[in-house]
Amino acid sequence: MVKFYFCFIILQSNMKKISSYILAIESSCDDTAAAVLKDNEVLSNCIANQEIHRDYGGVVPELASRAHQANIVPVVQQALSIANIDKKELTAIAYTRGPGLVGSLLVGSSFAKSLSLSLDIPLLEVNHMQAHILCHFIKNKEKKPPKFPFLGVTISGGHTQLILVEDFFKMTEIGTTLDDAIGEAFDKCGKTMGLDYPAGPEIDKLAINGNPEAFKFPIPKVKDFDVSYSGVKTAFLNLISKNINKNRNFIKDNLNDLCASIQKTLVEIIMNKIEKATNSLKINRVVIGGGVAANSEIRRVLNDMSISSDWEIFIPPIEYTTDNAAMIGIVAYYKLKKNELGEMYQSVDPRLVI
Repeated sequence: MVKFYFCFIILQSNMKKISSYILAIESSCDDTAAAVLKDNEVLSNCIANQEIHRDYGGVVPELASRAHQANIVPVVQQALSIANIDKKELTAIAYTRGPGLVGSLLVGSSFAKSLSLSLDIPLLEVNHMQAHILCHFIKNKEKKPPKFPFLGVTISGGHTQLILVEDFFKMTEIGTTLDDAIGEAFDKCGKTMGLDYPAGPEIDKLAINGNPEAFKFPIPKVKDFDVSYSGVKTAFLNLISKNINKNRNFIKDNLNDLCASIQKTLVEIIMNKIEKATNSLKINRVVIGGGVAANSEIRRVLNDMSISSDWEIFIPPIEYTTDNAAMIGIVAYYKLKKNELGEMYQSVDPRLVI
């Protein structure tokens, strides 16, 4: 009996952890992305951007889905090549089920399901918004992931949400936009000034040399943790219309100040709600995700708050702010660990909620 027990211990100590290799696909909007993860470590993260939408001042759904069809095979091949992984070595295939544009989602899901069937390996469906939050759990030598619970904040062109996150898949939306998302407000204000789509990065760049106090815009009074951006957008449009009648060069003469002022206001609106939520929930950990998380003003204000208060701030690396497949892969990794596998009959859901 003693010898058997001793042998068992030796066998256990010599057992090696079997790693999982996940191919993740993201196609919710206008970026075709693929990534390969070894457990929670990113081996490759490839993105094909669709420049065609710049000509239209926004994403055209039909053009987006066509571009996904053209891009998905070469992007997946590139991701596998960079990761130095053969498709036969893959453990599972993950894809974005929603939310997003239905045509774009269908391209990614169809490809993922076909590959899963042909390789006879598990399929994992992922919520795009959960992925923006959980991207912080991707292996990072410089910073540890946040501890639960925390306040998750998704800020992008299509979403603005405040989410109470108690565990990997225990999330509750406590606040959202009543109209425009913050990224959408950036783009529409930028379009008013004649800036190219997407206008957010350009506004951020021009604001550096502007005076954020030059023009004042109203801060909407919205109950609880919800936000609204339509009023600010209208106030900005009215300001431009009123002054351009007096001075045809008003935008050109005041471009930097206009950018700095509107950026300050848009950021202040969401920051007020973040502060209100942390005080109400008595949570000092704030986790940011989404494309607008790349904005320098957002990052500056959050870093200032972490210094002046006891907030613990988590801002993703730039490569994980915009839509990418690495964030889809990390969610899939934790789903695989829990054996929460997807089904072939599951259809995409453009309105999928947290």
